[in-house]
This record gives sequence, structure tokens and C-alpha cells, in this order.
Amino acid sequence: MPARDDGIAREFAMAYLTDRKRERRWRLFFRFAWLLVFIAIAWALVAERSATSVPNGPHTALVEVRGEIASDTEASAEVMVSGLRAAFEDVGAKAVVLRINSPGGSPVQAGIINDEIQRLKAKHGKPVYAVCEELCASAAYYIAAGADEVFVDKASIVGSIGVLMDGFGFTGTMDKLGIERRLLTAGTNKGMLDPFSPQNEQHRAYAQTMIDQIHQQFIAVVKHGRGKRLKETPETFSGLFWNGQQAIDQGLADKLGSLDFVAREVVKAEEVIDYTPKENLAERLSKRFGSAIGEGAVRALRAVTSIR
Repeated sequence: MPARDDGIAREFAMAYLTDRKRERRWRLFFRFAWLLVFIAIAWALVAERSATSVPNGPHTALVEVRGEIASDTEASAEVMVSGLRAAFEDVGAKAVVLRINSPGGSPVQAGIINDEIQRLKAKHGKPVYAVCEELCASAAYYIAAGADEVFVDKASIVGSIGVLMDGFGFTGTMDKLGIERRLLTAGTNKGMLDPFSPQNEQHRAYAQTMIDQIHQQFIAVVKHGRGKRLKETPETFSGLFWNGQQAIDQGLADKLGSLDFVAREVVKAEEVIDYTPKENLAERLSKRFGSAIGEGAVRALRAVTSIR
């Protein structure tokens, strides 16, 4: 029996050592993988910096307005203003072109961008041109209206000069399902526009007045930007949109033209330098994977440095 017990103990010890070796190999593998990730990020950052266009002589400065215009997007006021300032301040930039492809978004963000365009134009005395691609609607047109001239493709979608506030009402569904809404508020208007409560006519009228005022602000910006070129009709500020040729006919745009056309024929500086702020690889990875990737990578680097 003792000999049998010794055999079992040896087998157990061997299995334990095998498991420990396997765990150590996997641990080393993952640490090495994290190290490779950091090396790849560092290499990408260096390559990205070296690939960045450097202004050299007279050129056309480009700032891209793409996607939704909102505070947490690539077309936010923070991002756009940064690009605009860099473009205007470069002495080699003969003009600034906003290339727009956006369905719109926040009137606040668009208003900040439009105001900055006006300030920078007055300060630096450089012309600004808007080149509209597929979409230049709503808040995107709010920005375009600040340009000296607006260029479109004949099939571009332009306009939608209006404001909306949308939501849903679930009170009928709740009644059918026997669900009771229990809403407590401190302040008589705190539950305003609550989708689970019946619509209050006073609240609805208040919200309508508010968006009407924002609409009038939008209209004022368009009228100021387009001036006598605008051929106003009852539908101009109704929220309708038009193709590029129709927009020209109504004075919402000036001419047909692309970025290359404007740089070559209008600005007379064919070289185009992009001043749009871009996220680097580290920032993109951080947003995609969250802070966990950074914490894990730091731990892995610390572990790698301690390997004997």
C-alpha cells in the first residue's frame, strides 16, 4: 500500500507541475501579446505623424464636416473650431473650404461653428467656401450659410431649414396593459413632455414656442449669410429640402462645383491641405475598448519588466 500511495503522490505532483508550466506559458504569451500591442500603437503613432501633410507654400485649407453634428462626434463644435482656427492662422492658406456631408444635428453646435467662421473671417480676411456633397441639410446648412459662397453637386440634398423636437407617447399602450404611471416631481413643470404621461397642452405650447424661436434664429443666420442672393418663397424655411440645382435656383447655393474645382478655379491654389483634427490610433483604441485596455496593458508591461 505505501508503494501505491507513493505512485499516486508522484502522479499528482507531475500533473500539478504540468499545469503550472502550462499556466506560466500562457501567462508569458499574454504578456508578450500586450507588449506587441503597445509596440504596434507606438509605431502607428510615429507613422501617423510622419504621414501628416505639412503646408508648403500657397494652398487651399480644407476642413471636413462629416456625419452628425453633435457634441460627441467628429463634427462637434470643439473639433470643427480647432480645425478652422488652424486653417485660418496658417499664412500659406489662401482660403478655407468646408467640405460638408452631413444630415444635420444640434443647432447649438452649428451655431458655435457659424459664429466662429464669422469671427475668423473678420480677423484674417480670408474667404470661406462651402462644398456640399451628398447631404447639406438642417444644421449642416446652418454652417454652410456662413460661407462666402456655397458650391453643390447637381444631385446634392440641400436645405431642410427647420427645427424638430420628437418623442413618443405610450399612455394608450399602458392603459391596455394595465400599467399605471407613478411620477413624482418637485416643480410643476419637471415632468414636461414625459412620454409616459398624457400630453399637457400648456407644455406642448411652451415647447412649440421654444422651437419656433430656434427656427427664427436659423432663418436669421441664413438670411444674413445669403443676403440678396436668397430668393425667398413660402417654402424656403418650411423644412423642405432640394437637390443642388434647385438650391442654386432658390439662392441657397451659388454654383456647381467640387473641392478640386474650387481649389483650382476659385482659390487658384490646387494643393489642398486637410486641417480637420483626426483621432490618432491610441484615441480610437481607447474609445473602442475603453479604459480596460489601457489598464491591462500597463499591468502587462509591468509584468514583462519583471520576467527573469
